[in-house]
Parts: sequence; C-alpha cells; structure tokens
Amino acid sequence: MKDELLGLRPDDFSRRVRAFMERRGEPAWRVDQLRDCVFNGKARCFEEATTLSTPLRADLAQHFSLTPLEPDHVARSADGTVKHLWGLADGEQIESVLIPTSGRLTLCLSSQAGCALGCLFCATGHFGFRRQLRPAEIVAQYREASRFAQAEWGRPVSHVVYMGMGEPLANLSAVHTSLDVLHQGFGLGSRRITLSTVGLVPGIRELARRPEQFGLAVSLHSPDHELRARLMPVEKRYPLPALFEALREYARVRGRRITFEYTLIDGVNDHPELARQLADLVRGLSCFVNLIPLNPIPFVDWQPSPPHRVAAFAGTLRKHGVETAVRTPRGRDIAAACGQLRLSAG
Repeated sequence: MKDELLGLRPDDFSRRVRAFMERRGEPAWRVDQLRDCVFNGKARCFEEATTLSTPLRADLAQHFSLTPLEPDHVARSADGTVKHLWGLADGEQIESVLIPTSGRLTLCLSSQAGCALGCLFCATGHFGFRRQLRPAEIVAQYREASRFAQAEWGRPVSHVVYMGMGEPLANLSAVHTSLDVLHQGFGLGSRRITLSTVGLVPGIRELARRPEQFGLAVSLHSPDHELRARLMPVEKRYPLPALFEALREYARVRGRRITFEYTLIDGVNDHPELARQLADLVRGLSCFVNLIPLNPIPFVDWQPSPPHRVAAFAGTLRKHGVETAVRTPRGRDIAAACGQLRLSAG
C-alpha cells in the first residue's frame, strides 16, 4: 500500500517526502511546495499540485497517496445541512455532515465505519462495527468537506467535531494522528476541534495528557446507573463514578469546560427528578449541558420529549445552577441529525 500523506504527522510527512525528493535529486524546497499544495491547496490528487513538474507529480503518485474520497451520495436538508456518504477503497461507506450557521461552519466527521458500542437511541450502533478508519480516511473527510464548502458557500470549515459514525476514543491511535494533521498540518485551531465520547475512561485520560486545548463532549443521557446501562452498554464497563473521576481529572489538567450531550426521550429519561440528579452529578464541574430531543430512528419505538417536558427539564437544570441549552435539530429530513447517521438519506 502506498504511503498516505494525510495519515502522517507533519514532521513525518516532511521526513518521508524529503527522502523521496533527495533520491530524485530534487531541491529541498520541493518539500515545502508539496506541503503547501496538500495543506493550503487541499489537493486531492497529485495532478492538482501544479507548482510541481509533470514528471515529478507522476512519480509522487507512484509512491504516495492523497486518499481521495468519492461521494456516493450528497443529501441537502431544507435547513441547509449537507450530508456526504463517502465510499472507501474497500467498499465500506462512512458519512460526514456539514452544518452551516451565520457564525460558523461545522463539520461532523466519522472515526469508524459503524460502531460497536450499541447505544439504543443511535442508528449507527444498530448497524454494528465494520472497521477502524485510518488517519488519512478521517482527515480526508475534512479536506473533501472543506473543498465542498468553499465551492458551495464560499467559506471554509471553521469547526470540526468527532461526532459522526463511531467512537473516537475507541480508535485512539488513528484519531490522535488525525488531530495532529488537522491542527499542525491544516492549521485548524485546537479550540475549534471537539471529540465526543460515550465515556471511554482510558481515552479521556490520554486526551488530558495532550498539550492542546481540544474540546471534549460526553454523551451522558442519564445520571442514573441502571437507566444509563440500559440506554448505553458502556456504563457497565465504565460506570458513572469512574467516568466522573476521569472527567474531573481532565478538567483540572486542561482547564476547559466539558460539554455533556443529553438526548431527551419521552417518558424514558426526561423526568425532572433526573434533572435534579444530573445537577448533583455535575456539581463543581465546569460544564455545559446540551439537551437534544431524540431524533427518531426506526429501530426503537421511542419519541422525542415534547416541548413542555424539554422546557421543564432545562428549567430544573438552570434552577440548580447548570448552564444548559436545547439544541435545535439540524438535518432530520436527510437523516443527518445526531444519532441518525447510517440511515437512508430519504
């Protein structure tokens, strides 16, 4: 398999390309030319690296890959959200979502093909786990989405969230490499990148050891052990006390506010008493709670909490001093909202 340049940390990128250029007798500045084409020009093939000679581009293509992704389908929502279904070289498929607002353009990207964690309210988990994504396949979603965004809206992707298909902290090596490429290579600020996890404690501790200020979002969905274990099997492996010990350590080390994602399911986890328990659970932790009315999926007979129960839950949290907001669903009509990825685009 050819070396995937998008799967190399920038220092490794330069080292391997420099060795290649030296073997060809090329000057050292060719390395910087290629880096500029890949990271600033967002080239998806060597033919687009037009500052290099045609013979050099052909030789590069024999030794390296820029991991082009081909869209098998592009779906556009009435609210402006765009979902891409990307075909991978081995026939697997992944999805990414672009969410434009007036102040930012957010890319939600995938870290795995499928997911093994089986959260009951998430469509991806019902399809099971297919395989880990390589670093280049993760980063390529950003490059392709950035090119699309520039052509479609005339502006770049401003924020990236690892909230697509898969659990990022279950693919640690590839995800950490992809973070380095996005941050150091493409120059995306660390505060503009957020990883979302169901609560894999070792991964949270490892993320805390990084020097950058990447954001952390935790899918919580219940402050009660038994209910959370029913909704999210990961609770049996990393129960709430262990999870919150790691989160408090993360907060001490990183000094950043943690976001909690809480899907509100009618009659399941939306009782005001659970809001009070949630407030007790997060007390003393710098955090923000995103309340997300369930985005329906066909695998479970659940409905989103009605507006009055959402308002009551949010009001209870605020009464107890917890900063919270109710997220407006984006892309529901194309199965691009939270929990819906890997469904038909409609």
